[in-house]
Amino acid sequence: QVHVAESGGGLVQAGGSLRLSCAASGRTFSSYPMGWFRQAPGKEREFVAKMTWSGGSTAYADSVKGRFTISTDYAKNTVYLQMNSLKPEDTAVYYCAAGRWRAGTSPADFDSWGQGTQVTVSS
Repeated sequence: QVHVAESGGGLVQAGGSLRLSCAASGRTFSSYPMGWFRQAPGKEREFVAKMTWSGGSTAYADSVKGRFTISTDYAKNTVYLQMNSLKPEDTAVYYCAAGRWRAGTSPADFDSWGQGTQVTVSS
């Protein structure tokens, strides 16, 4: 069982940047993915990005491609989400989750969710 905890959210102006961190504890495997998702008020949880601990199988949602970068530090059991050129529509609670073997981009493919961290982008 993997436990995760997010940090790094906050309030930022449009065009600004934030870096989210996700600290994982428990049994992790280099070929398993970690993912970032977000959920805005009144909307369903949506996929943002994923990557295996070894740095493979990277994928991004179209809405964040070119602006967000996911990275992993297996030695520190930490996953990062660098968010640049933030837009008001990026405002949401961001969640980190540990994926199952060959997880896709559906939240159903991911277990061990964190509590989330709020990101608010003002216009």
